[in-house]
Amino acid sequence: MKILSSYESSRARSCLAHFIIFSLTCYVHKLESAQFTVVGPGRPVMATLGGHIVLPCYLSPSMSAQDMEVRWFRREFTPFVHLYRRGADEFGQQMPEYHGRTELLTDGIMDGNVDLGILNVRRSDEGQYHCSVQDGDFREEAVLELKVAALGSAPCISVEGHQDGGIRVVCQSAGWYPQPQVLWRDPNGQPLSASIETKSEEEGGFFKIKDSIVITENSNKNLSCSIRITHMDAEKQSVTFYISGQLLPKPHSVIPTRIKNQVA
Repeated sequence: MKILSSYESSRARSCLAHFIIFSLTCYVHKLESAQFTVVGPGRPVMATLGGHIVLPCYLSPSMSAQDMEVRWFRREFTPFVHLYRRGADEFGQQMPEYHGRTELLTDGIMDGNVDLGILNVRRSDEGQYHCSVQDGDFREEAVLELKVAALGSAPCISVEGHQDGGIRVVCQSAGWYPQPQVLWRDPNGQPLSASIETKSEEEGGFFKIKDSIVITENSNKNLSCSIRITHMDAEKQSVTFYISGQLLPKPHSVIPTRIKNQVA
């Protein structure tokens, strides 16, 4: 009985020793996987159609991500937008629409910067992106949003005849995305009264704008038209438009009106 008891005691000590070794191994492995937070921008990133954009992402606290897995993806983990693993880029399961257009910017990777560059920005690039960083069994990610805009043609101002006791002036432009806002301004840059009509048509995914305003005898005769994308704070402005001559038509007569364009 003493021999059996001694055997059981020895076996118990052996099991305990194996358990301690196993626990220590797991703990050391966990320590080897760095603990960090992945941080993205706090607001949407703005890009211009056809341009180059950088999606910012970094580790906090600052540490090297050179030997970690960095994966940028959209809705699905795979296929991905860009994958960096074991110190090199991998393109085997990259989304076809991103082939040849992405680059992990490794200049700051030793400090935990894992920014992604996208070339020749397309409308389809707009939306959410996940910046995922994995070290061993530990993985964290940040979600950021990319907004894409296309700046259309320079606004063109023209006159479309008399209306409501004044002259109807029209501002037109095409090739905008998303739908822009039209602003009429006086020579001091102050907004004029609201336009009387705005027409917006979508052609091939881009917007064509036609906006009208009526200039009366009491209106400011010098004006310009600006078309802007509000969330990007980007706009294009027409030349300043000068109108001279009597605007109010007299009964049974036609009043000649002299109109000219001059660059602002």
